[in-house]
Parts: sequence; C-alpha cells; structure tokens
Amino acid sequence: MFEVRFHGRGGQGNVTAAELLAMAAFKEGKFSQAFPNFGVERRGAPVQAYCRIDKKPIKLRSQVYTPDLVVIQDASLCSYPFVWEGIKESSRVLINTSKKPSELGYNTCEIRTIDATELALEIIGRPIVNTVMLGAVARLGIVSIDSIVGSIEDTFQSKIKDLNVRAVKKAYESVV
Repeated sequence: MFEVRFHGRGGQGNVTAAELLAMAAFKEGKFSQAFPNFGVERRGAPVQAYCRIDKKPIKLRSQVYTPDLVVIQDASLCSYPFVWEGIKESSRVLINTSKKPSELGYNTCEIRTIDATELALEIIGRPIVNTVMLGAVARLGIVSIDSIVGSIEDTFQSKIKDLNVRAVKKAYESVV
C-alpha cells in the first residue's frame, strides 16, 4: 500500500488534492481512498489530508502515520514537527518552495521541490497550488499524468478545468 499525507493551510485545496489523487489511482484500476483531518476549521489553519493507493481493497481506516510521500503545499509548515512525524528513510517529501532541495537542509529522506505558487499565479491567476502539486506527484511516478489530467477534467468545469490542466502539465516538467 502506498500512503500519502498532504499538509497545507485551510483554503489551499488539500482535501481536493487528496481526492483527485485517489480518483487518478482509481482510473488506473487501483483501489484508493482519500479523507481529511481537520483541527481548527478555518482559512489559513494547518490542514492534513490523506490518500491511500493499493492493488487490493483497502481496509485500513486510520490516519496515515508512516507516509511514503508527504506533500507540503505551504513551506512555512516545514518548521512544525508534526509535518515530519513518521517519515521513513524511504519516504519522499515534495515541498512547494522556490528553493532547491539542497538549500533546505533536510537529509532524512528524498526531498523534491517545485515553486507551485509561482506556477499557479502564472497559469491559474491565483495561489491555489493543489493541482500544481499533483502534477509534481505524477512526475514522481505515483500515478500517471494522464490519470491526474483525467481526474481534473472529471471534476472541474470550463476555463478553470483548462487552466488547471495546463498548470498540472507545466508542474510535471518543473520538479527539482
């Protein structure tokens, strides 16, 4: 089973990102689940969302405690210990930042970065980075870019859909 934990702030689309990733995995014939974990439910507060992907039915219903991938949509959350809890040596961490992985000083696992905020502003016109981050997740080989695009096309409508698809494809090429 592959487990993903998303960290971000309320309003950044963490829950939607987890759901879109689960939909993409389902499109590939895999079993998946996505669910949020809310603390203080307000815009700007730290939020976690989870996604599990497997080739067989998933019976586990707990939070993700030892993620294979951690997606950090707001780099300011990196200073919080809970973001790093349960990370294994084999885990990968994807961080929305303009910095290169070598500039961050983390060496506990594989770190990848993408300036998702810049891409979102450039293409979508708003700093909502969830779909941009999913383009980067596809680049890591978790699911295909086509499956991510398909889940976005099934979820969003008209211009928003087209902008998000463009952002996903650009992000796919931009992971450091």
